[in-house]
Amino acid sequence: MVLVSFRAVIFDFDGLIIDSETSIFDIWSEIYLDHGGQLTMDQWRHALGTHNGFDPYAELARQTGVQLSRETWVPRVRDEHWRRCEDEPLRPGVMDRLQEAKAARLPAAVASSSSLEWVGPWLARHGLRDLVQAVCTRNDVTQVKPAPDLFLLAAERLGVPPSECVVFEDTPNGLAAAHAAGMWAIAVPSPLTRTLQFPAPHATLDSLAARTLAELQQDLAHRST
Repeated sequence: MVLVSFRAVIFDFDGLIIDSETSIFDIWSEIYLDHGGQLTMDQWRHALGTHNGFDPYAELARQTGVQLSRETWVPRVRDEHWRRCEDEPLRPGVMDRLQEAKAARLPAAVASSSSLEWVGPWLARHGLRDLVQAVCTRNDVTQVKPAPDLFLLAAERLGVPPSECVVFEDTPNGLAAAHAAGMWAIAVPSPLTRTLQFPAPHATLDSLAARTLAELQQDLAHRST
């Protein structure tokens, strides 16, 4: 008899559902090069999976003395990010896992450090909104990842204890938040985060297509969070 390991699934958004992380890193890398600076992954990793973890304006000013107007550049960067993500497909396995969760009657949520204004339209665009029972974003909490608040809120909205939730994450900050929430923490690195060190994942997948939820249940059944 297989022990129940999880009864709900929680998905990060950026980098996990669509690869929106590579494009924003590329945008800022180009801005740095255009102004005589250089943006490294060692700097940018602090921005991944969280909000305000890294200030690219301050770092550019430190490197080059160039003070970009946030009033001008925030909307410019935002619009370019939208444009570059227009043709981004769902990452492999996303639709399969959400449909599997629905068929298995496992409630599903999206929990993201991004804003609802960013996450909501993409979920709708890719036909995912009806497959998740809760969407939790930085609009809903006072602390984003690596704090556990987003995941704990998702568990509350799904009506499932945190210890019976499995989280799919593509960033170290996100995985740390899953551990802090007492949940199963599955690393699914994106093309941008594959070289980063993830804190003690319960499993690591090349993509969400690599394992079914049923297979993960089997893998995790005799482990503890």
